[in-house]
Amino acid sequence: MCRLFAMHAGDHPVKATFWLLTAPDSLAEQSRREADGFGIGVYDREGRPSVVKAPIAAYEDKAFAAEARDVESITFIAHVRYASTGGDVKTNTHPFEQDNRLFAHNGVVEDLDLLDSRLQQMGVMDLVKGDTDSERVFALITAEVRSNGGDVGAAIASAVGWIAENLRLFAVNIILADAANVWAVRYPDTHPLYVLELAGEETTGGMKTHRISMHSAQLDAERRPAVLLATEKVDDNPNWRMMDSGEILHIGPSLKVDSSHPLPAAPRHPLTLADLSDRAATSQRPQGAGTLP
Repeated sequence: MCRLFAMHAGDHPVKATFWLLTAPDSLAEQSRREADGFGIGVYDREGRPSVVKAPIAAYEDKAFAAEARDVESITFIAHVRYASTGGDVKTNTHPFEQDNRLFAHNGVVEDLDLLDSRLQQMGVMDLVKGDTDSERVFALITAEVRSNGGDVGAAIASAVGWIAENLRLFAVNIILADAANVWAVRYPDTHPLYVLELAGEETTGGMKTHRISMHSAQLDAERRPAVLLATEKVDDNPNWRMMDSGEILHIGPSLKVDSSHPLPAAPRHPLTLADLSDRAATSQRPQGAGTLP
């Protein structure tokens, strides 16, 4: 199963968030199990997005880790890919960038011919550079943002709502960011997605996980507030919360977290593991874990 991780630190950039190669249970170590690609997206001080990614396992690319250790940003999005659709090439590797926004996805959306027709009708098919369902979902959201005057939250609800109504769907867990905001979606309840609001006085103790690790020494030293999102809890903080099925979160520059539930209770055409191709089904099983939650 692909792994998602994001952190929003408000208006103060933090440095060297992710330990990719050397930390225990690091992103690099996890990439030995999800080895189809990895990436990290950030924003510079002028609000310009930057993505470093490769269609190989993180542990095989020391240059990526060296660069990532020097990155400073208020927002980080990380993704470890276990491919369900599309080959192991850079254009299929997350995060994706469109209109200065960054996007990563965990799940499977099928009926891509119907989705392509929708994107062509909305005039955004040129945004799709690769083969994945994920990039197409992002393009649909981008089209909705362009058509509604720039309301990203409404665009996410509209796009995911259309997918839930018209396409066969296994899961569409999303993290999307611009220079000042982060949005997250968990839909339906197939895969977990957790949120943690750090007020700034906690000590997180390294935020270690078996799948994604975060180096939080700077956060601990300065005790800055932040909001974290992850496919699983990255530390033993008791305040991690599983997002509801159909919940959309918005985290603004002040780190205020707003929650809404505009999506249908269940997709019209739900898929199970048995409905997926062997490759897609394998990609959606938790690696080194038991059954789906």
